[in-house]
Amino acid sequence: MSAEPVVVLDGVSRSYAGGVAAVRGVSLTVGPGEAVAVVGPSGSGKSTMLNLIGTLDRPTSGRVAIAGHEVSQLSDRRLSALRARYIGFIFQQFHLPAGFPIVEAVADGLLYGGVPPRERNRRALTALSRVGLGHRTDHRPHELSGGERQRAAIARAIVGEPPLLLADEPTGNLDTASGAAVMGLLDELHTSGTALVLITHDAEVAARLPRRIEFRDGVIVSDRATGPGGSASRGDRRLTGREACADDGDFGSPTATEVPQ
Repeated sequence: MSAEPVVVLDGVSRSYAGGVAAVRGVSLTVGPGEAVAVVGPSGSGKSTMLNLIGTLDRPTSGRVAIAGHEVSQLSDRRLSALRARYIGFIFQQFHLPAGFPIVEAVADGLLYGGVPPRERNRRALTALSRVGLGHRTDHRPHELSGGERQRAAIARAIVGEPPLLLADEPTGNLDTASGAAVMGLLDELHTSGTALVLITHDAEVAARLPRRIEFRDGVIVSDRATGPGGSASRGDRRLTGREACADDGDFGSPTATEVPQ
């Protein structure tokens, strides 16, 4: 039996007031440790899909499962717990609170997990060292360069060691050198086994990842391997969630130890 997918979207649609369909019947599977670039013009539905994967939004129809947990079965409180356990977010804007040392901002990423303060601080220091900021832990965001602030944001995303990272234009506000450094760090995280779904308009960034999905008008128009790390067998075929999980049966509700009640 193959490893359980980290992400399954099965026939997912999301419509808004006035009948505007941002995502239309999308099926997508992301396996453990897989890295996927999502490309497409503005307004194509990329960010809506990322919000659905991140459980920040719920689909109008279709099925979403994260690490085997059916999103439709979870209350808002349990969704928050699911995000804290399984998903790290990296955005174009760094979202680091002004006036506070970055070690505190990173440690705050563990608040929903119920981790004691001393342990939060220890893990935050470890995460900052992992992204090359072990010497800057007491600095405030305004004392850091753009690249350093993005690395601090990545540290916050990985402090809980989630199996999935979602990144929305993580290099969009950075110069070329800083962007390359951030992508190098994301490459390392992918190599260590973290799954990555990354939205980008940068062709060079997309080319670094082994799988590339193109979005247009709310649907996936292409899903293919882009390099040696990709799955040659996938080609341009889009697997549905049911195909990918045929051996795993129905997803059950999370247990209390995995997603607190």
